[in-house]
Amino acid sequence: MNKDIVSLEGMEFYAFHGFYEEEREKGNEFVVDVHVTTNFTIASEHDDLDGTVNYETIYAITKEEMAVPTKLLERVAQRILDRLFEAFHDISSIEISVAKKNPPVGGQVKQSRITMIRHK
Repeated sequence: MNKDIVSLEGMEFYAFHGFYEEEREKGNEFVVDVHVTTNFTIASEHDDLDGTVNYETIYAITKEEMAVPTKLLERVAQRILDRLFEAFHDISSIEISVAKKNPPVGGQVKQSRITMIRHK
């Protein structure tokens, strides 16, 4: 079985996620990385976009879900995972990381990050 990967790294969004109400009102900068495992055989042999995972769709789905204010990054990531599995039937696994820049933890921290890995 082939394990080919389509990745979008460093997608940046200004969004309104956070456990505290102030975070959801004020917003923050977030960075999202998505790695999708699939099979490139059709795309590589026939030069056919239908044989791969279109990264424009990955971006569009991620952008739509990042626009929905949410308390937990885990919930945002799960929604993106669910939609990607629905959109592409040839995906065998997805790894997604969502990072919040300058999280409110009482000290200087560049970013907090959650990572989820799911298999079909």
